[in-house]
Order: sequence, then C-alpha cells, then structure tokens
Amino acid sequence: MKKDIASLDRVLEHRVRLAICVLLTRYDRLSFSRLKGLTDETDGNLGANLHKLEDEGLVEVEKKFEDRRPVSWYAITPKGRKTLKAHLDALARMIAQAGRPATD
Repeated sequence: MKKDIASLDRVLEHRVRLAICVLLTRYDRLSFSRLKGLTDETDGNLGANLHKLEDEGLVEVEKKFEDRRPVSWYAITPKGRKTLKAHLDALARMIAQAGRPATD
C-alpha cells in the first residue's frame, strides 16, 4: 500500500487536473471553451489548473486565431499520458485492496 500511495502523482491529486488529463486522452485536442464546458469550472480556476499541467509538462497548448478570435487548444503530452497511467494504475491497486484485511 505504501508503494501505491507513493506512486500517486501530486499534480493529479486535484480533481480538475485529473479530469482534464482524462478528457484529453479521449480527444486529440480540446479548446479552452470546450474544457470549460466539460468541467464546469470558471475561467480563472480552469486556467490556473491548465497552467499547472503545462508547467509540469503534462499538457501542451497551441494558441491560434480563428475568425479573428483567439483560441487555445490543449493536448496531453506523452509524459502526461505516462503520468496519468501510472496514477490511475496506483489508484486501481488501492481500490482493489479496499475492504480487505491488512496483511502487513
């Protein structure tokens, strides 16, 4: 159990950052406005969480102008996929142990 707890990624412990990464594995990329709609977060909260994921190298952003309007497109990086998989695997092992008698 200690190993599984240590395998959890601190950045992905926040529900919004975890949700963003999971969503980005389902699509090639998502716009800021689409992520906002899917997560039901405010601009400021979503922006801060995306910025943290960018700083950690888990997501990348491409900023474009479409019809003279700025659009930010987000995609998960290979590092992000690897980190998310390790995090979810550790959670799955912990969940599988729930309710079992301790052996250590």
